[in-house]
Amino acid sequence: MFKENFIKLCNARGVSPTTVCRIIGLSNAAFSKWEDDSVPRRATLMKFADYFGVSVDYLLNGNSKPEEPTPTLIPIENQNVHMIPLFETVSAGFGTLAIDEVIDYIPLYFTSATEAAETICIKVRGDSMYPKIEDGDIIQVHKQDSVDSDTLAVVLLDGEDGLVKRVVYGETWLELHSINPMYKTMRFNGPDVNRVKILGAVKLIMKKP
Repeated sequence: MFKENFIKLCNARGVSPTTVCRIIGLSNAAFSKWEDDSVPRRATLMKFADYFGVSVDYLLNGNSKPEEPTPTLIPIENQNVHMIPLFETVSAGFGTLAIDEVIDYIPLYFTSATEAAETICIKVRGDSMYPKIEDGDIIQVHKQDSVDSDTLAVVLLDGEDGLVKRVVYGETWLELHSINPMYKTMRFNGPDVNRVKILGAVKLIMKKP
């Protein structure tokens, strides 16, 4: 019942289910995981209800009349949906310039305007993080200058090359790990640790269509 009601609301608003999932902060694969007799968690249901302007009860059972949906997305300024800039070229295998022009904007759901302002999206190029991150995938990144050890992060190497790597470090060393075994771990000791600058932590991976 939920999936049927959800699809009806998406069709009425003129958006795809995967687009709505992305707007409220879910991965593109979330929709495909829901079977006809299963439902999302309560917190997710509340986000959907807020987005469509209906009650949770309507989403689950079709009870209570939904508000008349508009043919386009609800106004950004009235909702917790923020247009996040998408950058192209931060390499996940072959270093390229880390700073590039904004190529698009992606609508994402945030309850905090501050968090939204500290977030960017990047289209990944390369296969060093395969299979977790593939060439063409989009990552949601929270801008910050430090991360916990063993965190997936965007880093700047030697002030030029932007990379997506798993950052592992100790008191006097730092390593940049790839997931693809074809790529060697990059290790920095002592003063060389300063060659690596943390740009942000990867919060979400949006798989390419």
